[in-house]
Amino acid sequence: MFTEIEGEFLSGQKISEELGCSRTAVWKHIEDLRHEGYELEAVRRKGYRIHKIPDKISLNEISLGLKTNTLGRKIHFEESVTSTQKIAHQLAYDGVPEGTLVVSEEQTTGRGRLNRAWYSPKYTGVWMSLILRPNLPPAKAPQLTLLTAVAITQAIEEVTGLRPDIKWPNDILINKKKTVGILTEMQAEADKINSVIIGIGINVNQTKNHFPQELQDIATSLSIERGESVNRAKLIQTILLKFENLYMSYLVHGFYPVKLLWESYAISIGKRIIARTITGTLEGLAKGITEEGVLMLEDDDEKIHFIHSADIQLGEDS
Repeated sequence: MFTEIEGEFLSGQKISEELGCSRTAVWKHIEDLRHEGYELEAVRRKGYRIHKIPDKISLNEISLGLKTNTLGRKIHFEESVTSTQKIAHQLAYDGVPEGTLVVSEEQTTGRGRLNRAWYSPKYTGVWMSLILRPNLPPAKAPQLTLLTAVAITQAIEEVTGLRPDIKWPNDILINKKKTVGILTEMQAEADKINSVIIGIGINVNQTKNHFPQELQDIATSLSIERGESVNRAKLIQTILLKFENLYMSYLVHGFYPVKLLWESYAISIGKRIIARTITGTLEGLAKGITEEGVLMLEDDDEKIHFIHSADIQLGEDS
């Protein structure tokens, strides 16, 4: 409500009517906002006005101004967790609705693909997991990773003006340094998805010194690349809106529109790559992705290989 009348007063009566609660409950909500670091002015017969929004993520900060219909309308927020994925898996098992979002200011044991550690320091990034319940066969779940990458890339462009690149299947790079990781996991039966849990880790406001020495040459943050800090709650809101629009379209029209968008952001298409799979290493040109989201690699003998899972390294001439 406050975001719709930015800088103006909102009466306690108006808040009470909009929320369907008592004036006492309104006062308690205002005090909760103050406790979270919001600076609010209260003037008799005028109401309340926000002066300053804190540089932190909270349930209120994400909910204020959220424009989605479904995604993020239920939020599970904690200051510090071992992993948002772990919590999201339990919530999904317990039957929470589609679009439930798990967010934390810090992960102590964050992880990415292949169970690798993901560095998630407090008050610097976006660490969240989104629960979906698509009516899809399990084989199509990997397409949601590519859809997520497009949504995040679009959101970063809109919020920061930066132009990220996507490296198949789940890395988002800026100036060839990793900025975003995506981890997609399922709860499913043989022919039915019960839930898809999409973990998203974004380096937002870290400085170079925030990263361990071994990551400083391969990782970056949005603020490093932009030269100024980024509003993390706004970034989350924008990601959820971009995701919802793509997701609703995907459920109706299929993967092809997402495929075209993904390829427009892909850093490796038409370039030489090295793909390390569980069965060996392949090297050649990345030709694009199939209608199912599978990577196509053409080796030096002009043979096309279809890669479902691999670590991708850009060739030296890329």
